[in-house]
Amino acid sequence: MKKSLGPKTLLCPAPVVLVGTYDQDGKPNIMTAAWAGICCSKPVCVNVSLRAATYSHRQIVKNQAFTLNVPSASQVKEVDFVGMASGRDRDKFAELGWTAVKSDLVNAPLVAEAPLTLECKVVVTNELGLHTQFVGQVLDVKLDQACLDPQGNIDPAKFEPLAFLPEARQYLGLSRVVGAAFDLGKDLLAKKPG
Repeated sequence: MKKSLGPKTLLCPAPVVLVGTYDQDGKPNIMTAAWAGICCSKPVCVNVSLRAATYSHRQIVKNQAFTLNVPSASQVKEVDFVGMASGRDRDKFAELGWTAVKSDLVNAPLVAEAPLTLECKVVVTNELGLHTQFVGQVLDVKLDQACLDPQGNIDPAKFEPLAFLPEARQYLGLSRVVGAAFDLGKDLLAKKPG
C-alpha cells in the first residue's frame, strides 16, 4: 500500500546541472540546480526553473541565454559549494580554479571541467509561482571525448553524471547500466494483450 505524502517535489532522481550565466559586468557565474530537464525533441529544448531571488535568474532574463553543464560524481564537493555560494559576492570559477569558456553561440559561459554542456537560448519564460521556468533551445551540445566508449556513445562509467534526491537531500552517482532502452520490453510487447 502506498502512503500519501501530499504535494512534494519528489520526481526523482533529478539531474544535477550547473547553470552558466554572465553578470552585468561580464563576469562568468555558475549555480547548481536540480529543477531541470528535457522538454522538447524538435526543436531540442531543455528547461531550468530558478527562484527570482537567485543571482543567476536576473542574468538569464538579461542575456536570454544560459548553459547547462552536467558535472560528474567526482565533482560533487565543488557542485555542492557552487549551490551554496552566491555569485553576488563570490567568484566561484576563481575559487574552484575552474575555467569559464566563452560560447560562440550564446551569451553564457561553458564550464570546461564539466563533462557535458548544453548551450541554450531562451525561447519561453513561464512564471510558475516561486520559480520561473526558462525553456532554452539547445543550439549545441559539447561532450568531453574522454566520456565516450569506442563506438562513440556516452560511457556512463567514464562520465558518471550526478543526480539529486530532493526529499533526502542526497547526491547520487549514476554509472551502472541496468538495461537497454527500447529492447528489454520487446518480449512483453510481443505478447498479445489479455
